[in-house]
Amino acid sequence: MAIPDFKRPRYLIPVAAVGLALAGCGSSGSSSSPASQANSNVSSAEAQAAAQGDIPDNQTFLRYKNPRAGYSIKYPEGWAQKGSGNLVTFSDKGNSVQIAVTQGAAPTVASVAAELRKEAGKDPTLKAGTPQQVKVGPNQAIHVVDHVQGPADPVTGKKPTLMVDRYVLANKGRVATVDESSPVGVDNVDAYRLIIQSFQWS
Repeated sequence: MAIPDFKRPRYLIPVAAVGLALAGCGSSGSSSSPASQANSNVSSAEAQAAAQGDIPDNQTFLRYKNPRAGYSIKYPEGWAQKGSGNLVTFSDKGNSVQIAVTQGAAPTVASVAAELRKEAGKDPTLKAGTPQQVKVGPNQAIHVVDHVQGPADPVTGKKPTLMVDRYVLANKGRVATVDESSPVGVDNVDAYRLIIQSFQWS
């Protein structure tokens, strides 16, 4: 049955509005602010990236001096060092920086491409890019990016695909091959740029 206009409860709308306002006040007191949520999300993303192998922006770098091979280079503090002399590797969480020094002529685009074809003959997972001449820090170098299957993860057993930045530098009959590698998807561009630009012959 229809309610006559004079009997309709005109207070329903105001009460509903007040209820909504009170509900809004209650919820704002129990939830975090957008700024704190954003900070939490950023912290969570940074933690996840670090766990995956991303080198943090506030990473401290130390200088490694190798008088036997005749060079020095920066590396991330806390990374494990393996080897000495002409073959040294720093590694952490699937990332690695390897420096191999040999005697030989100055590298060229053609000689680096030939070496990669030779390595691909031994490892069919190696897919090499096109070498280019670049300047890194005070040095001229041949740079090439390649992809290769890495060793099995000790926990999962999976073999990740690694992206490797290779720089080949020369000085007075010495040739240094610096391989900076990370699993595909890990972003260490800035840190790796700092490392290769820090390379100095002694």
